[in-house]
Amino acid sequence: MPLSFSMSIPELLAPAGTMKSLHYALAYGADAVYVGLPRYSLRVRENEFDVAGLQEALHITRAAQKKLYVACNIVARDSKIDTFFKDMEPVLAMQPDALIVSDPGIIHMVRQRWPNQVLHLSVQANVVNSEAVKFWSAVGIARIILSRELSIEEMAVIRQRCPDVELEAFIHGALCVAYSGRCLLSGYMSHRDPNQGACTNACRWSYTAKPAQQTVEGHIIPIQAPAPLYLIEEQYRPDEWMVMEEDEHGTYVFNSKDLRAIRHVEALAHMGMDSLKIEGRTKSFFYVARTVQVYRMALDAAARGEAFDPNWLLALDDLANRGYTEGFYDRHAPAELQNYETGSTQNSQQFIGEIVGQDAGRLRVDVKNRFRVGEEIELMTPAGNHRFILGGMQKRDGTAMEVAPGSGHEVLIPIPAALNLTDNHAMLLVRCA
Repeated sequence: MPLSFSMSIPELLAPAGTMKSLHYALAYGADAVYVGLPRYSLRVRENEFDVAGLQEALHITRAAQKKLYVACNIVARDSKIDTFFKDMEPVLAMQPDALIVSDPGIIHMVRQRWPNQVLHLSVQANVVNSEAVKFWSAVGIARIILSRELSIEEMAVIRQRCPDVELEAFIHGALCVAYSGRCLLSGYMSHRDPNQGACTNACRWSYTAKPAQQTVEGHIIPIQAPAPLYLIEEQYRPDEWMVMEEDEHGTYVFNSKDLRAIRHVEALAHMGMDSLKIEGRTKSFFYVARTVQVYRMALDAAARGEAFDPNWLLALDDLANRGYTEGFYDRHAPAELQNYETGSTQNSQQFIGEIVGQDAGRLRVDVKNRFRVGEEIELMTPAGNHRFILGGMQKRDGTAMEVAPGSGHEVLIPIPAALNLTDNHAMLLVRCA
C-alpha cells in the first residue's frame, strides 16, 4: 500500500562553529542552529562556543525567535563522565532548546539531574528502524536524528509508524565511510579519536594499494604479483601498511562524496519530517550562508507548491565540495558515492569579500581573495543576489586601484546602480577561472 502524508514545512537546521556563522545562518533563513562545547561534541576544531559564547548565542537566537541546540554527542569515556555534571551545570542552567546526545550514559545522567531538559538523539546512535525510534522515545528522547544510511522509502515507513515522535534528517554536507560517523580510522592512523571529536579526516587522504599475501607465520607482506589481498599505504606514512581488499578503482578508497539532497526536500516535507539538517560546524560562514540560502529557497518553494529549480544545484556546485552524491536516499552505483580521483575540494565560484559597511555611496569590503576591476561580481544578500560588472575600486584613502590583492585588505567599491542595499551579512563572489 502506498504511503500518504500531508504537507508540512520542516525546520531548517544550520551548523555554527563560530559566532559569525551563527549570525549568517540566521540572516539567511535558518530556523534553528546547532553548536557544541568542544569537550563534549564531535567538533573540537574551530569551535568558539565556551559557556560565555553559548550564553550570547542563546540571547541572539531567542531575540530572533529561533532555536539553539547544543551538541553533546561524543561516545564518552569515564574521564569525561567524571566531569560531566560540573561542566554541564552552567550550560543546562541556560535551558538550551535541546541537547543533542548519543551516549546512553550521558542520557541517563541528564535525565537524573535535569529531567526537564529536551533531548535530541544524535545520528551517532544509528537509528534505522521504527522500533528503535519507539525505544528512545520511551526513555525521554523528544527527537530522533535518523541514520544517514536510510533511503527515502525507509524514512517514510518510520514516519508513518512513529507519527508522534519528532524526526530529523541530514540533507547536505560531508559523509563518512563509517556507519553514521562511528569511525576508527583517524584514531588508528593519527591517534586522534573521531568519537571524541578529534577526527583528522583520514578518509580523505591519498592511499596506494599493493598486492599482498599471508606467510605461514600469519604475517601479511607486500608482493609483486596480483593477489586477493591488498595492503594500503597512506601518502605521508611510508611503510605503515594496512590490510584491505581492493578492486581496480583508484586511490582515495575511503573518500565519500558530499551529500546534496536538495532534490529530496519536497519529498521529505511531504512525509512530515520535522527538521532538515545541514552538516558543517567546521565550515566557513560563507558556506553556512550559501547552503542555508539555497535550502531555504527550496523549502519555501515546496511550501508554495512550486517546481524544483535546477539553479539550486548550480548554486551548491559553486561551493567547495568533493563531488556530490544523494547518499543513501536513492540507489547508486559505487562510483556515484565515492570520489576515487581526488581528496581535495573543488568549486567553481570563490568567496572574495565580506561587506562590512557603507561609505558615501560605496561598499566597504573586507577582502578574502583576489579580485579585479572588470570582473563579473555576484553580491549575495539575505534578500537576494545581484550580478554586476565591477567598474572601479579604491583604497580607504580614495586612491584608485585595479586589483584587490587578497586577505588582509579593505577596499571600497561603488554600490551597483539601482540597488538599495540595506541588508547586513552581504558578501561578494566571483566565478573561478
